[in-house]
Amino acid sequence: MRALPDALVFDPADGVQLNWLLHELVDRTGIHYIRTTRKDIRPIYEPGSTFEIGKGNVLAAGKDVLLIAMGELLGETLDAAAALKQSGVSAEVIDMFTIKPLDRDLILQEAAGKKLIVTCENHSVINGLGSAVADVIAEAGLAIPLRKVGVNDRFGQVGSLKYLKQTYGLTAEHIQSVVLNHLSA
Repeated sequence: MRALPDALVFDPADGVQLNWLLHELVDRTGIHYIRTTRKDIRPIYEPGSTFEIGKGNVLAAGKDVLLIAMGELLGETLDAAAALKQSGVSAEVIDMFTIKPLDRDLILQEAAGKKLIVTCENHSVINGLGSAVADVIAEAGLAIPLRKVGVNDRFGQVGSLKYLKQTYGLTAEHIQSVVLNHLSA
């Protein structure tokens, strides 16, 4: 969907963000793609929260690693950041609910001084959030490693949310291991 000219692409983190987004888009013309989950999702935002299309939200500050997440993986990413803190790694978490337009300025600002960027998405790692962030990093000439957590060139399956997250490595534990493996290499 990112390849469609002038399309807006979203992956809201929870019902509060989805509700806000639907109200924002109801009177807009054009192509609006919203990826949502069909399962219960962990609440992230307080009712009545507001957002800005095209702007990410820093949910946790950190100095070592930048974790950029979207949609239902935001909860897993916040859990991974908390676990990493216990391991002595300071991880910043950004909710990038708007994939197009992408908040390039926030990515570049928050990537400064980081040892690693990890994108976390309930989507194929091909042409998703990770690819969009990779474009930003490459175009800016940044020499920061990027790792993508998402579905790795596989067909989908049917199963419980827990089963699917385990099968595709979409868990806090997997995010944490990606970070720790990179930092220890």
